[in-house]
Amino acid sequence: MDRASFTRRVRGVLLLLAALLVGFIWVLYNLQVVHGAEYLEKSKRKIANTETVEAARGEILDRYGRVLVSNRTSYKVTLNTSLMGERRNEIILRLLSICREEGVSWTDTLPITAGAPFVYTLDTAGATAKSRFVTLCKTLGWTDDALSGLVALLDSGGSPAQPLPARSMLIQMAADSRFLVEEGSVSDQDRRALIGVLYELALRSKEVAQVDYTFAQDVSIDFISKVKEAGLAGVQISATSVRKYHTAAAAHILGRVGQMDKSEWEVYRQQGYAMNEKVGKDGVEKAFEQYLHGEKGIRDIETSTTGKVVSETYRTEPRPGENIVLTLDIRLQEAVERSLAAHVPELEAAEGAAAAVVSVKSGDILALCSYPTFDLASFSAQYGEYANNPLNPFFNRAVQGAYAPGSTFKMVTAVGALEEGIITPDTKVLDTGRYAYYRDYQPMCWIYRQYGRTHGLQNVTQAITNSCNIFFYDTGRRLGIAKLSAYARLFGLGEPTGIELPENIGVVAGPEYTESLGQTWYEGNALPAAIGQENNRFTPLQLANYIAALVSGGNRRPAHLLKSVKSSDFSRVVCEYEETLPDSLEISQKNLEAVKEGMLAVTESGSVSGYFKNLDIRVGAKTGSAQVSAEEESNAVFVAFAPYDDPEIALAIIVEKGGSGSELGAVAADILTYYFTAEEAMEAVVTEHTLLR
Repeated sequence: MDRASFTRRVRGVLLLLAALLVGFIWVLYNLQVVHGAEYLEKSKRKIANTETVEAARGEILDRYGRVLVSNRTSYKVTLNTSLMGERRNEIILRLLSICREEGVSWTDTLPITAGAPFVYTLDTAGATAKSRFVTLCKTLGWTDDALSGLVALLDSGGSPAQPLPARSMLIQMAADSRFLVEEGSVSDQDRRALIGVLYELALRSKEVAQVDYTFAQDVSIDFISKVKEAGLAGVQISATSVRKYHTAAAAHILGRVGQMDKSEWEVYRQQGYAMNEKVGKDGVEKAFEQYLHGEKGIRDIETSTTGKVVSETYRTEPRPGENIVLTLDIRLQEAVERSLAAHVPELEAAEGAAAAVVSVKSGDILALCSYPTFDLASFSAQYGEYANNPLNPFFNRAVQGAYAPGSTFKMVTAVGALEEGIITPDTKVLDTGRYAYYRDYQPMCWIYRQYGRTHGLQNVTQAITNSCNIFFYDTGRRLGIAKLSAYARLFGLGEPTGIELPENIGVVAGPEYTESLGQTWYEGNALPAAIGQENNRFTPLQLANYIAALVSGGNRRPAHLLKSVKSSDFSRVVCEYEETLPDSLEISQKNLEAVKEGMLAVTESGSVSGYFKNLDIRVGAKTGSAQVSAEEESNAVFVAFAPYDDPEIALAIIVEKGGSGSELGAVAADILTYYFTAEEAMEAVVTEHTLLR
């Protein structure tokens, strides 16, 4: 290469570098001098954040597509104190003032009364609130003689004789640099309210509480307008989704949604849940959480220094949850709950009650009711009232309450003795009033004890109709407790029913259970066991399922609430319930008819015939009266099935301290009347229109 060519190239490179340097200087000048003020203002106005967007929870529907639980848009208020600066207290106090004007309640779990005289409420605040308060006090180094004494007293199981003053603690908290409310700057009531909010924020900043702080939920448009007009920096209002209930019935079945606690977080974090997400707390909401929950989305948002959203972009769109179709018929459920509410209070000593209605041919749970009940829509507002009710409305008696079945168990004894050849449908036993097989234990028939007379000669059909104890004492003794227990279990008694909710599996009386209690089993214990007493304890759902298995010839089907799962837009079926049959027994037709005829006579000529005479269908039933104690009224039990010739449904009703099971005939008649008249109406409608869902 010649010298002239090399010189030209060097000059070219130098010129290029000079041009780049000039361009770079110009860009810097343009950014920092020409547009410096503009970009500085923009940097102040925009704050970038990433937030998780909750997915809409799936809907819950009944078997006919009626919506039971859906979602509605609600607005919540959260606080970002980093945007409030030195005006923090002023802004929060103004927000509290607007809350009072609009009647909005805010979250405040500080266990000190809201008004003077200020006293501790740790004894009634609940374990979580107490634990959080004590932990934060220790973390921040707060001390108070009254508090330490109160905590020690509560830890030892005691309670204060009189309210302990908490003013010194409020003064100490107000002087803390993290709280700092100057003496005399606000009224005592405002100071307490302000400290309550700052306390909630401190719980989160010190990781004592893991759930994000929501100042207020479900606020009105008027409230939002006033907050916007006030221009309160750091007060953020955002849309959220809350559950909307389309029925006041089935509260125990549908369940609630709420933010997860520590124990739930240990489970759900393995499934990718965020710590502050809402989950099903009980009922169907919890049982089918995996379908209902959906998948959260992620959104990038830019806000101004006052918290106003400037722009937002989704990284990942949220995926709504799937929809659950239940086997429940909500109109039948409502009818059963109305009937219980109308008839149970008429029974003088009656307390709680429960009813279960199942499909004989599928195991579908059509209605499952517990009385008294509660309203999910007002659960939070009326929680105190519900919690203090001595009848415990939160207790789901239909699947958690285990009761002696009384005489409704006698069909188990009858089928066992018939199928084992111990008796035939024509075998007769003489009722002498007192069963004298054992020298030292001679129980009486109920009719002899009450009226001093007997049933005379009884075959199995008559014994079921008349509920003759002597007949079943004798057949139960001859059958033996081992086979009696085995037949009870084949009918699903003392076994899981298959329902997707937590249930009490009950107890089948026998030597094993008695000895587990440290007691001795005697041969004569088989006598009360054969008539549904002794340690026999079953849920109303188990009893309904047992009757369904009986009248279908011994084919026991699992009871279940899930009918199907549908996609969020209802365009496809995600899955359907698949039946898995447990062990069953085959009852001979001759034996089955002998038992069913006895149940038919109960409604046609027996003690409850008056309740069923106006029905267009024939019904089989059995009453029971299960003794609780010598001092208390017996529990009333009633089971039934219909129609007699081709059973569709089976039901069981129990009323605690309801007396005789015959008293429940009115409730059973209400259920059957509604079921068969509503079914006809439903069929008439379907012939004209097709249910799209």
